[in-house]
Amino acid sequence: MSANPVRGASYFMRGLAMLPEPGIRSFVLIPLVINVLLFGGAIWLLINQFGNWIDYMMNAWLPAWEWLDFLRYLLWPLLALVILVVVYYSFSIVANFIAAPFNGFLSEMVERKLRGTVSTDEGWAELVKMIPRSLQREVQKLLYYLPRLLVLLVLSFIPVINLVMPFVWFLFGAWMMSIQYCDYPMDNNKVSFPEMKRLLKSHRFTAVGFGSVVQVGMLIPLVNLLIMPAAVVGATIYWVEEHSHIKTAGATGSAVVRG
Repeated sequence: MSANPVRGASYFMRGLAMLPEPGIRSFVLIPLVINVLLFGGAIWLLINQFGNWIDYMMNAWLPAWEWLDFLRYLLWPLLALVILVVVYYSFSIVANFIAAPFNGFLSEMVERKLRGTVSTDEGWAELVKMIPRSLQREVQKLLYYLPRLLVLLVLSFIPVINLVMPFVWFLFGAWMMSIQYCDYPMDNNKVSFPEMKRLLKSHRFTAVGFGSVVQVGMLIPLVNLLIMPAAVVGATIYWVEEHSHIKTAGATGSAVVRG
């Protein structure tokens, strides 16, 4: 299949539509509760501390010279954007770490349903066994993500370059959403992290199309509560239909199709 952002977006929509199905909805509950609690906490923190953070950054970065007051009006939107980005991504990282084993298990259940086969043992014992591997994988994603995030933050403060940064931020966020959620089914099928990135890059526009819808959905109140489980389900459909037939050689990088 050729890369297609519309097809990528459709995988998420199909994942969202699949959430109420029997055999799936019971595994959606825990990721949903985690999302509600953490995003609720992020909103509470922003409401209570946003003004204090802006004031602190203004006072720390600008000298107390009256003739520089006009810079406050220029810096305010940029600082507000930085705060929103940092809080949003920080809480997303925490949510993904906590929910990783549950998301991996949800992906297993979805793949089982799509294939009509049994790929793992059911129950809490299987979930507990997934925890170390899931957390290790989240660390790999974090190590990939943080250096790029810091580079983009620095570029956002450079004149002229910062004019295109909103577009760059969006593309970066879409790519990271694709990596975040497509990793669950690929990890379940023993696809290494470097190999997972290679597979997504081979159809980059499809991956970005999927991640773009996830990212936009996270900005919509109430809808964003369903984004995590819908993205996991959609990414699993994406894996099964586009990548699961691929088998790569090597002990650490082989894609094993179960069932």
